[in-house]
Amino acid sequence: MTDQNDAKPTKKVIIPAYMKAVSGSIGGIMEACCLQPIDVIKTRLQLDRSGNYKGILHCGTTVVNTEGVRALWKGLTPFATHLTLKYSLRMGTNALLQSAFKDGETGVISNQGRLASGFGAGVLEALVIVTPFEVVKIRLQQQKGLSSELLKYKGPIHCARTIVREEGLFGLWAGASPTVMRNGTNQAAMFTAKNMFDIVLWKKHEGDGQVLLPWQSMISGFLAGTAGPICTGPFDVVKTRLMAQSKSGGDLKYTGMVHAIRTIYAEEGLKALWKGLLPRLMRIPPGQAIMWAVADQVIGLYEKKCLQAASY
Repeated sequence: MTDQNDAKPTKKVIIPAYMKAVSGSIGGIMEACCLQPIDVIKTRLQLDRSGNYKGILHCGTTVVNTEGVRALWKGLTPFATHLTLKYSLRMGTNALLQSAFKDGETGVISNQGRLASGFGAGVLEALVIVTPFEVVKIRLQQQKGLSSELLKYKGPIHCARTIVREEGLFGLWAGASPTVMRNGTNQAAMFTAKNMFDIVLWKKHEGDGQVLLPWQSMISGFLAGTAGPICTGPFDVVKTRLMAQSKSGGDLKYTGMVHAIRTIYAEEGLKALWKGLLPRLMRIPPGQAIMWAVADQVIGLYEKKCLQAASY
């Protein structure tokens, strides 16, 4: 395996955090539009306690047959907004943290520094953006039917207002603990793996001016996005269950992250903690592939432009 310090280019471009943020936000819009149906199916499967859905295809066809094709894009507005803001914050924060962890003399960041930077970026995005947006998204996605008169939540803004009115402001941060653990672990692994795959597969070092082809970025992004869902499955299931339950409905079934894990394990078995794993693997790695294909083009063109300007 090629060491990340080997074969570095003589000239390097320091990519500002705002460029990383811009590249992530553009990639997030594209990902949301392409993969929203998979996210809806994943949420329905995770909330299914009685076995109404037999699998991914059955869930998808049931939703289409009973609620129409549009139902597969339920929650798209908060999902797209959430992804755009999340990737912007994630990429920008990770860049700032990596700058802080770089060696002062060589400018090189260790793998430990990459892991810490990714974890910090994941924790921040979970608290600031992911949790409140996913609470709204999941509440909208769990509603069955398309007639607004029969739905409790009429849209993302109405949903957020209703949650705040009935459950208080912190109702928008239901499931924050498992979300922090999930996102922190995911981003620590993702940023480290993406850098490793870029170097090993394509000999691409950040700042070298090389613009990866979209299919190369997609391969690196897909591989980097695979490990996280497997490791963090229980956190994602618990997050969804905690976010879906409303305090206005009476006593809460789950009182917190640990209690939810124990209850799900006792009532539904160990495999239930990985419910929705397959649709997560169908959504997250392809989502990372799409996002990085766009983000790498933006960052790569910026690198190339800066190197060309420096050569004059």
